[in-house]
Amino acid sequence: MARWIIITVLTIGLIGAGVWGYQEHQEKNEVLIQAENTYQRAFHELTYHMDLLHDEIGVALVTSSNEKLSPRLVEIWRLTSEALANVGQLPLALLPFNKTESFLSDIGEFTYRTAVRDLDEDPLSDKEVDSLKDLYNEAEDIQTELREVQHVVLDENLRWMDVQLALATQDEPMDNTIIDGFQTVEEKVGEYTEGNVDSAIIGLSAQEHSYDHLTGEDITEEEALERSKEIFNVEDENKMDLATSGEGSDVETYSISYDNGNKNAYLDMTVKGGHPMTLLVDRPINEKELSLNEGMEKAEEYLQTFGFEDIDIFQSNEFDDIGVYSFLSKEDDIRIHSDAIEVKIALDNGEILGLTAQNYLQNNRNRDIPEPKLSKDEALDAMSEDIDVQEDYLAIIDSDDGEEVLVYEFLGTYGDETYRIFINAMTGEEEEVEKLSGKEINYSNL
Repeated sequence: MARWIIITVLTIGLIGAGVWGYQEHQEKNEVLIQAENTYQRAFHELTYHMDLLHDEIGVALVTSSNEKLSPRLVEIWRLTSEALANVGQLPLALLPFNKTESFLSDIGEFTYRTAVRDLDEDPLSDKEVDSLKDLYNEAEDIQTELREVQHVVLDENLRWMDVQLALATQDEPMDNTIIDGFQTVEEKVGEYTEGNVDSAIIGLSAQEHSYDHLTGEDITEEEALERSKEIFNVEDENKMDLATSGEGSDVETYSISYDNGNKNAYLDMTVKGGHPMTLLVDRPINEKELSLNEGMEKAEEYLQTFGFEDIDIFQSNEFDDIGVYSFLSKEDDIRIHSDAIEVKIALDNGEILGLTAQNYLQNNRNRDIPEPKLSKDEALDAMSEDIDVQEDYLAIIDSDDGEEVLVYEFLGTYGDETYRIFINAMTGEEEEVEKLSGKEINYSNL
């Protein structure tokens, strides 16, 4: 009797396990099918939107009426937004696709800036028309490549889940048909962007953001290692590795890394002048000992040690006992927004944990800054009366066209929100408005 009871229990258990396993398999299949459908929809919509984008750019090129051209440009901007959204839904996170995304973003930025201006007063320039023609040709190339991938996908009934698996499995050869097709698209876009760095759609041209203004003599590898030891706050040079930048890089650099288990650090330093460009230090953060303001003072000391002078605090925040500070260069009490430096300070002992100084090293130089044509009061008149202004500065920012402009920078509140408003110091036009995510720090009260 006991034997039959055991057999019955085991049989029921096996049946239950089988039913559970079948249900798990079905649920897994449903999730996979849903993901596959999402990927397929995003891909086919991307191809469709690229078709429409190519057509709309062509229509814009043959449109002679400025009144009709603005809506066309807005439609192109909308289509690029749709295409970017489609790209974001594809399993391409592990596959470099940044050139295509940047290309679409550049189209959107260019067409939006052009559409919102008065084309009767300021029509498209010859350079902008040439840029549209280049966009038209490039969109056609991308459209053709995507159509070829789409044909293969439909003809061979390929699955996007296989793409995701191929991307996630680094040991497998990357010979997936869809991946190959998208890599071809990326190469096509790369050929375009490399040959058109001065195009009006790029916003900030390569020559505007180069490292032509670096100062100092070239340093040796030994000097770079010695400076890195001081920055990393370590003594064991044997745990440090150094590599030099490859041919074709924007600027010659030494890349120095450090690893002792508890502390990892990485630094890019320019060969010319030995200026630190990027720094990242990873270590456990102990109990907070410094205030946010004390951390700012530490950050200023580091920047002065590194040779970054005439700087002014722009904003600061605190995250997980780490102070994050943004600084701007300052010339004749005028803040230069393109010369920005970001610094991270550990608030347990004041050690520097991070540095980003590429913008400063690319842009900092002696500028011929004009006198403002408007007074501060005249600039205030151009703003809404509802804004309660707390602080004001003269500053230089990059306009939408990538040109540096002199502005009055006002920090003010409206209701419970804080805004940063930039008024052109020459024309009185509103250049930009930023909504700040948190309250600004008033250092004089700390």
